Amino acid sequence: QLSCLLKMVTLHGIPKDWDSYPKDLLLFLSPSDYAGTGNCSQFFANVGKANVDVLPREVPQRQQLLLEALECLKIPGTQISEEDAEVLGWLVCDLGGEYIRNSGGRLLQDLSQCGSFLPEQEEAIRDVLSSGNTTFGPPAAWSAFTLSQLSGLIPVLDHSILQQIPK
Repeated sequence: QLSCLLKMVTLHGIPKDWDSYPKDLLLFLSPSDYAGTGNCSQFFANVGKANVDVLPREVPQRQQLLLEALECLKIPGTQISEEDAEVLGWLVCDLGGEYIRNSGGRLLQDLSQCGSFLPEQEEAIRDVLSSGNTTFGPPAAWSAFTLSQLSGLIPVLDHSILQQIPK
């Protein structure tokens, strides 16, 4: 339905007031089409606020959005800054394990909002948390408050991490 609605809305070109339309429509619009009405960073900031469930993880269009976002933000290598993570929004949920590892703890808050993870992402999250080099510190120093902040990541924790957390 959204893709059909997009065709109707863009029948005579991209509207100038594009930002006033539902964010979910952007999931079906090419960033190059949007470029005429705003910068790509603004486009991906809006995409990052759209409903992630509209595009299932396995749809190639979703992976393409992530690749185009990384290119737009001119992210060198596999390290994501907090500012870039904020622009990416839910797109951080699709970042590979190398991005998660190389960004250290900067992505943990954003990742805790994701509904599910691929095995390589889970392993990377465990590696980052186990290192203790995050704002949360090592698992042995975690409190109930820390666990509430990491609530979305708790299913990813394995036995080796869980046994370090104080009762």
